[in-house]
Amino acid sequence: MSGQLTVDQLTDKARHLRADILAMLEKAGSGHPGGSLSSTDILTVLYNNIMKHDPSNPGWEGRDRFVLSKGHVCPALYAVLADCGYFKRSELATLRMYGSSLQGHPYMRKTPGLDISSGSLGQGLSVSVGMALAAKADGKDIRVYCLMGDGEQQEGQIWEAAMAAGHYKLNNLCGIVDYNGLQIDGRVTEVMDIAPLAEKWAAFKWNVIEIDGHDVAAIENAFAVAKACPDKPSVIIAATIKGKGVSFMEDNASWHGVSPNEEQLAAALEELDQVGVQLC
Repeated sequence: MSGQLTVDQLTDKARHLRADILAMLEKAGSGHPGGSLSSTDILTVLYNNIMKHDPSNPGWEGRDRFVLSKGHVCPALYAVLADCGYFKRSELATLRMYGSSLQGHPYMRKTPGLDISSGSLGQGLSVSVGMALAAKADGKDIRVYCLMGDGEQQEGQIWEAAMAAGHYKLNNLCGIVDYNGLQIDGRVTEVMDIAPLAEKWAAFKWNVIEIDGHDVAAIENAFAVAKACPDKPSVIIAATIKGKGVSFMEDNASWHGVSPNEEQLAAALEELDQVGVQLC
């Protein structure tokens, strides 16, 4: 963990990271801006003020584990990992290029700081349950965090994993749902409604915490509440906005998997007060 940051510092850092996300996507010419931007605040708080981790020793056994179940939003994770010092920020400019360590979905054999390769929606929570069970069996004082999408809640495997975690009382496991209300085909409510989501998780014996996913103080407090829960896994249902921070991307499903062009990037950077940002 790089040290405790204030609310203002976290907010400012998230703004800078959003600029890096958009710049790398424009450079790559493909990728997923909407969900990357909606999850930026969560990842910023998690990696700066919550998780135990060491960029100088990515394989440290005492580290907390993170699983990006919604692997397509890896630009947000890559931006955070670079900011923490796992690799040079200039590498962000190689996103999705042949031979790059930063592929379109997280690949743990190439990218420092990754605990699992991911991207097949629905699988991340199962992996996280396995990690949490192993930590319990080995007597390790570590926590496992798993970031999921809201459309991903339509996957049956999520609920099999949720049932197992509740049964085994995995209080060292914390799930986060990036609840931005949109998926690739449109509104979650129209594709396959997942409501009432909080009640479903509670029925599977989870400690449910509902927050504004862009309020960094609320995010930090939610992680503290989850850690203090003595006998249940916790899930943070974070209400977010797809494309957060860029007006023409916000709450717009068409930005799920389309990168900005040069003109759109310039407009977005102006809104973020990051005009002229360069990755290398």
